[in-house]
Amino acid sequence: MIDDIIQISKEAGDLIRNAFGKAHSIEFKTNELNLVTETDKASEKMITDFIKKKYPSHGILAEEGSDFNKSAEYLWVVDPLDGTTNFAHGLPIFAVSIGVQKNGETIAGVVYDVMRDIIYSAEKGNGSFENGKKISVSKNDNLGHSVLVTGFPYNIRENPDKAFERFIAFLKHARAIRRLGSAAIDFCYVANGVFDGFWEVSLHPWDICAGKLIVEEAGGIVTDFDGNKIDIYSTCLAGRQERILATNGLIHQKMIEVMRSI
Repeated sequence: MIDDIIQISKEAGDLIRNAFGKAHSIEFKTNELNLVTETDKASEKMITDFIKKKYPSHGILAEEGSDFNKSAEYLWVVDPLDGTTNFAHGLPIFAVSIGVQKNGETIAGVVYDVMRDIIYSAEKGNGSFENGKKISVSKNDNLGHSVLVTGFPYNIRENPDKAFERFIAFLKHARAIRRLGSAAIDFCYVANGVFDGFWEVSLHPWDICAGKLIVEEAGGIVTDFDGNKIDIYSTCLAGRQERILATNGLIHQKMIEVMRSI
């Protein structure tokens, strides 16, 4: 199955790459910061058509609305274009992200870094790979020497969950912070040791599914801000915004301590 996930990720990536830099039809979802283009929709249709033809009994949960047999034993969790704002503005940092779950457990994940032509992949229990080469998280255990990455939710102007304060706190504790605009790529850059840690709030299942497995299979840890295990579907339970923390494991507790100080 992993070969099929890679295949359709690359095909969707080719579609996106061919549309990059051209004029787009832009619509807004929840607010003016939350964009969707015709390319998001075309990529999702390509992926879902593939799944329905090759794996007709499998379920689908996708960002742009595709919802097919979610109670099936196997569920494909799809972000057809992660980093739409970057794509729409000509910034070449975006990805296709596809995770597959079996009975609620993620067993395979692929993130295709489209413009760099890099496939990040993982299968449960078999490690993580970058274009077929095994990868692992960084060995840095010093938060002061760490490069971190974060993202901001679409309601950032409301400063959800003290997002501004957390950003400032980590500026004071880490070597540097980056903000790329694609959670899927953020996860993968933690997995391959580019970043030592990543935090964000209000991510959805399709933002998390593949990347979480890739980090974990590369030796990293993914929890909430308190160190608890997360469910990719618990993004907003009882009005509480899910908090995602992914690290190399060595700075995990140190990042939690900074979170708790705010």
